[in-house]
Amino acid sequence: MGFDFGEWWGRESHRGTPVVVKMENPNWSMLELESPEDHLLDKGRGKNAKQLTWVLLLKAHKAAGCLTSIASATWGLGSAIRRRVSSSSAAADLDAVGAGRTRRFYTCIKVFLFLAVLMLGFEVVAFYKGWHFNARRLHLPASFGLQSLLHSVYSFWVFIRVEYLAPPLQLLAEVCIVMFLIQSLDRLILVLGCFWIRFKKIKPVPKSEMGANADLEGGSDADYPMVLVQIPMCNEREVYQQSIAAVCNLDWPKGKMLIQILDDSDDPATQFLIKEDVEKWQHNGANIIYRHRVLREGYKAGNLKSAMNCSYVHDYEFVAIFDADFQPFPDFLKRTMPFFKDNADVGLVQARWSFVNKDENLLTRLQNVNLAFHFEVEQQVNGIFINFFGFNGTAGVWRRKALEESGGWLERTTVEDMDIAVRAHLQGWKFIFLNDVECQCELPESYEAYRKQQHRWHSGPMQLFRLCLPDIICAKIGVWKKANLIFLFFLLRKLILPFYSFTLFCIILPMTMFVPEAELPAWVVCYIPATMSILNILPAPKSFPFIVPYLLFENTMSVTKFNAMISGLFQLGSAYEWVVTKKLGRSSEGDLIALLEKEPIHQRGASVPNLDALRNVDLAITKPKKKRNRIYRKELALAFLLLTAAARSLLSAQGIHFYFLLFQGVSFLLVGLDLIGEQID
Repeated sequence: MGFDFGEWWGRESHRGTPVVVKMENPNWSMLELESPEDHLLDKGRGKNAKQLTWVLLLKAHKAAGCLTSIASATWGLGSAIRRRVSSSSAAADLDAVGAGRTRRFYTCIKVFLFLAVLMLGFEVVAFYKGWHFNARRLHLPASFGLQSLLHSVYSFWVFIRVEYLAPPLQLLAEVCIVMFLIQSLDRLILVLGCFWIRFKKIKPVPKSEMGANADLEGGSDADYPMVLVQIPMCNEREVYQQSIAAVCNLDWPKGKMLIQILDDSDDPATQFLIKEDVEKWQHNGANIIYRHRVLREGYKAGNLKSAMNCSYVHDYEFVAIFDADFQPFPDFLKRTMPFFKDNADVGLVQARWSFVNKDENLLTRLQNVNLAFHFEVEQQVNGIFINFFGFNGTAGVWRRKALEESGGWLERTTVEDMDIAVRAHLQGWKFIFLNDVECQCELPESYEAYRKQQHRWHSGPMQLFRLCLPDIICAKIGVWKKANLIFLFFLLRKLILPFYSFTLFCIILPMTMFVPEAELPAWVVCYIPATMSILNILPAPKSFPFIVPYLLFENTMSVTKFNAMISGLFQLGSAYEWVVTKKLGRSSEGDLIALLEKEPIHQRGASVPNLDALRNVDLAITKPKKKRNRIYRKELALAFLLLTAAARSLLSAQGIHFYFLLFQGVSFLLVGLDLIGEQID
């Protein structure tokens, strides 16, 4: 006797207990089919059917919630874009310095965008007309009268791109791929070197401890050398107090340390406040002086050079340098100075940076990934194996003799720290990097500040390379050291990296969508960049959830780095622009507790701020400019170029290329609208 499923379903449909699923978002409810009793099922087949219905209902609920979340997020993004466009139209990215060059670069990008949109229109028409040509079966019609003018124009375009555009584009792509592979190999070798250092537990060890038997309280400090501590600053009202306080609390004999506050501020109110703070610490017993230059020539390098010309500097054997936002721990000198003892050829000891605001926003998190790799891998490996790396400009201690023999501070570039490091290396001095000694500082939280910082950091090395190349060639050092300086330190890491990053992923890749005869393999677009991103993020394992944003953001920053590299290489005006990176004066929780504990001690007698004198300062010029988020036109133009190329890739069914171009275009769009980093109401 056959089993009638319909009859069984109807008979059992009235049994069981109804189950109601209430949906909170969206606001509706759904009634499931009544579930039958278990003893009437044949091995649970009916129960499984009802469970399947239950699962489908739950999945429908999740899908509905996901769609509403996506819709709300999209609506919020659209609202943010509308507000940004309306509020930032007057603050578009036209820098006062080098505005003409900025417009020319922006114009070139707009031309590419216009051509891309034009070609996309041709391709869409051709796709729906069924005109599919390739190099093997390309032919022009014998008579143009037999077909439409549009067909003829498109046929001619295909002929031009096959014969004249594809070969040079493919050649350029292959050259960039070779650069990409070489740079990836260099990064892989650095990572392997870092793994080897960790596996073997290699670290610099001082030959002897400094002041191990000295008693600071009893005044037995003969074993301590004389140290000059310099803090160069310029209009940095937000951070000067914490840096001065941190340096004045260094655990070092007061008679063996002199602190120079090198103030280049052109704001009278800021000058007064810094000088007042210095006088406060002087009354508290700190050996600290205040210096101010009337003419700010040479920026930071000029400031340091002027300070080194003081007659009393010759009494100090070592010079420690901290930027205005750096807060060294009290034992900083005790952990760095021992490496100079009995090491007459050591000219620099560099400490690692740590960041008090690395989790402030997405921009600071991505910066932390980059700088963690820089210190953990690049600086440490170069310091261990070749005793040379670029001085980071702060959180380091120099031997004064090394500075003088290398020619002192020069104002010829915007990277005076790298300049003095290269010249000291050519003189035979060795450098030591201490990965376990940290100095707290801040990361720029706004994209505008970060962008200007990166421009200076990537234009300066090219200026320096042009100036010091003859000195490197003529220097009396080994061939290996010369090759390392020229090919690895400068060409590969400072020139080739920003060149191929911008050219390959922002120009060649979208162009291959419109000139499909030139191809980029999928491993170039996806697999190797993903692998390199994983290697870069290893020193900051907590940042693994941000690996995709990190990859996209690095490609987005390539336009700024490429522009800066070209400016420095060809001596364009913007290459010599120096803008102080704005900081907000953030402190860690431990610093705030220590500050609360020590605050009553610092407020004594003459250390009370002189409010009457402060009122006499012209505060009209101290009003800060109204901050606002900006619009960056180059990034926006590249965003639309990449999104146009993504649309074109759909016609060729280029899956991985489409997703890369789409997400990269969205990344450029968010950066161009300044939706990453600090958001100002």
